[in-house]
Amino acid sequence: MIPAAKPASQTAEITGLYRYPIKGLTPEPLRRVLLRTGQTLPADRRYAIENGPSGFDPEQPEWKPKIQFLMLARNERLAELDSRFDDASNVLTIRKDGQTVASGNLETAAGRAAIERYFTENFQPELKGPPKVLSGRDHSFSDVARKVVSIINLNSVRAIETMLGGTAVHPLRFRANLYVTGWPAWSELDLVGQTLAIGQARLKVVKRIVRCPATNVDPVTAKRDLEIPPTLSRHLGHMDCGIYGEVIEGGEIGIGDAVAVEEPRLV
Repeated sequence: MIPAAKPASQTAEITGLYRYPIKGLTPEPLRRVLLRTGQTLPADRRYAIENGPSGFDPEQPEWKPKIQFLMLARNERLAELDSRFDDASNVLTIRKDGQTVASGNLETAAGRAAIERYFTENFQPELKGPPKVLSGRDHSFSDVARKVVSIINLNSVRAIETMLGGTAVHPLRFRANLYVTGWPAWSELDLVGQTLAIGQARLKVVKRIVRCPATNVDPVTAKRDLEIPPTLSRHLGHMDCGIYGEVIEGGEIGIGDAVAVEEPRLV
């Protein structure tokens, strides 16, 4: 078993910044983004595709487990799709093999129906009921109930590659919001309870991320070709990789920004 790393002390740097407007669909790269207190990245997991009735009420949105939605953990074919969401028009466009296969305004009944029709026709027998595009005010269809920003330490990804005998691991398997470099591998796992400073923004690290089978799916080929959670379990005794941070002070962040572990404030 690999010993735990010492807590991160040096400054890291943001090298990747992503949002996922529709749960399970394509990551969208960003250069800069404004974080708001108590919120996710803007439009992150704003929509989900219900896989059969879940009981979700858009007027009183409550967290539901990801098993209620189409997701990479079980529906790896989602990775074959190239989707883009336009904030100004609320239009989701889905392409496959370079061709547009569905498009619709997710804030209109007709637009949602166009997207739902595509999944109805193309995602049998994975469907447990009629697929339905869901949203709910400022609700986020995150894997966890609280609104968080997910962070992956790229040196930990490199450590997983070593565990796998040198097999390349695409960082987007982990579907994080922030990808950072500069911390020793696994040191981020010891940051729970500490505060990260990124410019004016402050994020309190609230939880480790327990990895699920979604990480086994190659985001480029859509093939389920690795066993990352079992590999973590064999080498580390747990299946954690990455951390969740809760925005406690807002501010703009972007590629190239420093991520510092803030010293506790004296009272």
